[in-house]
Amino acid sequence: MKKILVIEDEEKVLDIVKNYLEKEGFEPIVSLRGEEGLDKFYEYSPDLVVLDLMLPDISGEEICREIKKESDVPVVMLTAKSSVDERIEGLSLGADDYLIKPFSPRELMMRIKVILKRYGSNKSLEDILSYNNKDLVINKKAKIVYKNQKEVSLTAAEYKLLTYMAENENINLSRDIIIQKVFGIEFDGYDRTIDTHIKNIRKKIEDDPKNPKYVITVFGLGYKFEGEF
Repeated sequence: MKKILVIEDEEKVLDIVKNYLEKEGFEPIVSLRGEEGLDKFYEYSPDLVVLDLMLPDISGEEICREIKKESDVPVVMLTAKSSVDERIEGLSLGADDYLIKPFSPRELMMRIKVILKRYGSNKSLEDILSYNNKDLVINKKAKIVYKNQKEVSLTAAEYKLLTYMAENENINLSRDIIIQKVFGIEFDGYDRTIDTHIKNIRKKIEDDPKNPKYVITVFGLGYKFEGEF
């Protein structure tokens, strides 16, 4: 059973998240204060942390820094900060995802499952990713992509984006997560720049770019990669 540490100072929110986690088969570990939450992190070694940024005794940002110093345990931030700069700042601390308050507990459960699945995948260690009977092949060692046994000409950005998505197959990826994980916090474009890269990738690897079978739009969130490995 996966252990989820929730650090949240609103008792009502904490109870709701705890109940949802139990229903989904997780083992919730909860704390209303930051310092106590850090103590529980070291005591219980959770598989994922849900972290409110605005706590009474210590900031969520500071807790995230401490956690990421010690481990690569994924962190989902809960925040009332909604500007792009503030969201990117949160991700730059090492957070894996964020939700803006008020949020849907069901969406939080979905994002927790997605992140745990992503961390459980070993595809990032494989040199060659091949899909749909070698219709699409990504040779990571040579940094070459083949479609129907013909080399595809991708830009460096397109290659990085496609490879990251393929390594995280069947996982819903938000534009902000893609920016953080693929392009880094120094990325100075807009999140809609990702849409342009996706459009160009589809033209190069899809039989029908308007009805893609690999790079799929997840409405209201971002994209995911699908393919028979």
